[in-house]
Amino acid sequence: MKKIVLLLLIAVGLIACHRPLRIVSTTSEVMMVDSTLDAIQDTTYLQYLTPIKAELEQALNTPIGYAPEIMIVHQPECNMLNWACDALWAMAQQRYPEKVDMAVVNIGGMRCEWAAGDITQRHIFELMPFDNELVVLTMTGDEILNLCNVFVQRGGEGVAGLRMKARNGKLISATIAGKPILPTAYYTVATSDYLSQGNDGMTPLAQYQDMWRSEEKIRDLYIEYVQQVKTVQAVIDGRMDIQ
Repeated sequence: MKKIVLLLLIAVGLIACHRPLRIVSTTSEVMMVDSTLDAIQDTTYLQYLTPIKAELEQALNTPIGYAPEIMIVHQPECNMLNWACDALWAMAQQRYPEKVDMAVVNIGGMRCEWAAGDITQRHIFELMPFDNELVVLTMTGDEILNLCNVFVQRGGEGVAGLRMKARNGKLISATIAGKPILPTAYYTVATSDYLSQGNDGMTPLAQYQDMWRSEEKIRDLYIEYVQQVKTVQAVIDGRMDIQ
């Protein structure tokens, strides 16, 4: 018993004598990340990466389609937005097991324009540098009409399957498949997981009733679509008629 008490006293003494560590001073050094670091590169690793980089560059620069005219981005409607929506709508209908009524793409997601000529995978990466994925939302007609009012206030966004008309900041008409949108009916909307969270002002998209996830990047779907159709073009058809 005495030995146990003695050991406890020693342990308490050691704990009492231990002082917590604290930082009393620091030093730092600025290292410029520039060409001066080339001398310390891992040349073996660079040699390993060289053929991989060359193969990637070749894949990115190989034509997969052709644009007969310049693809531009502007509101309320443009050929690039129409193409992006038509492509997303088409690929969603290939993936989703049921009918897809419409598609939505935000103009803020279009990060470049394309000159007329060959279209490569690099063009797709430059247009859509994000990892956004395709989702299909089930929404009520009332929610879609609210979304149309957002389009009016924002001066236009990208749509496919939907046609709308607005004058002086007021929505006049909106149709899907040529028929007026019924507030209590259900419709399916192909879009990005980013927009489905109500981002970029698209708050009505976050009010969906159900969501189907493709788990495929929209960028990859665009590449596949161009490989399928070859010709990259879209017409201005008045689907986003805002004045």
